[in-house]
Amino acid sequence: MQDLTVEEHTLTVPLVWDDPSDTRTIDVFAAVVSREGGEDLPYLVFLQGGPGHEAPRPFHAALAPTWLDEALAHYRLVLLDQRGTGRSTPVKDADLGRGASAVAEHLTHLRADSIVRDCEALREHLGATRWSVLGQSFGGFTTLAYLSTRASSLEHVYITGGLSAVGRHPDDVYSLCYDKMRVASERYYRRFPEHRDVMRRLVDQAAEGGIVLPDGEVVSPSRLRSAGSALGTDNGWQTLWSLLELDPASNAFRYDLQSAMPYGGRNPLYFAFHESSYADGFATRWSAERVEPDDFREDPTLFTGEHIRREWTETVPAFQPWREVAQELAEFAWPRLYDENALAASDAAGAAAVYVNDAYVPLEFSLETASLLPGVQLWQTSEHEHNGLRSGHVLSRLIDLAHGRLVR
Repeated sequence: MQDLTVEEHTLTVPLVWDDPSDTRTIDVFAAVVSREGGEDLPYLVFLQGGPGHEAPRPFHAALAPTWLDEALAHYRLVLLDQRGTGRSTPVKDADLGRGASAVAEHLTHLRADSIVRDCEALREHLGATRWSVLGQSFGGFTTLAYLSTRASSLEHVYITGGLSAVGRHPDDVYSLCYDKMRVASERYYRRFPEHRDVMRRLVDQAAEGGIVLPDGEVVSPSRLRSAGSALGTDNGWQTLWSLLELDPASNAFRYDLQSAMPYGGRNPLYFAFHESSYADGFATRWSAERVEPDDFREDPTLFTGEHIRREWTETVPAFQPWREVAQELAEFAWPRLYDENALAASDAAGAAAVYVNDAYVPLEFSLETASLLPGVQLWQTSEHEHNGLRSGHVLSRLIDLAHGRLVR
């Protein structure tokens, strides 16, 4: 890794941007990273996936993004801890002492539209007239909200696995995600047919309360099946294969299963807030659970992806304290995030990677959204899954596409 300079910035901003009478504030933290000789390069703000995850750290070998050097060859990189995460005022279990309704109301102000306003405050603080954005997954959703409201601030947008459905109900998204996971499950079992029987035995064991994780969770069948979310990532099949090869009675199996399942307790927002990221003008009402297809109910060997289950608020120790908050958020009528007309009029320039087999952000709806952004060059690829940005070369391809150095 090259020599880097990191400048840290903490801003105090309104919790509620559009209500001057509401005096509550939060802190928002960002690190500005530059390479030697790159101190005057334009800014690129990275919007992390999630929701509920902080930005990566540039100096920590295990956390520094693989695309860091490529970004720093062209930009000064702004690593923003989105509101509620990391060194920005974090959402934490201790907040629950204020009561579920108060916490749920607080969380309604942590969406992409508010993150955009935080970005604008940070841009002005840094003295930049315009800057560019790299949005991964949920960060891409936030970029769409940016283009819907503050497009004039953006020079180029780079989106990876983050062209969300615009104006569609979360039910549509999660239904299509089940279709993607059906295909991914069958593809996996064609390669490793013996693992289907392994899964049947494990599901039976889970149904009897026979799988208990190191943190005390008694694994339900639906939680067990969520380990299949790994199939939505590059080489995630290896994670699943390694898990299903283990003796279920071993410590290794229990610890690896705990690691493989999505939505741990480290970032409460990721579970409690997740379905809201697809709520472009709707209440979610446990969407993924409601639209589960019949074959998924009948065949417990079919893996699920980023599908939230209400029952986990009863069975997962980390989620139990958040049960009432999650229920209130599920019934909340979320306002629109995106404006189709504003997106089409934004004249957005840049490039987007759309993954053909994306199990989390379906190709079909991504292409619909891409049609609203004719100036954003589209790279449609089956080379990577949803986390393709981590491969290291996706960003370089997008930058070349955006600047006309590469033809689609």
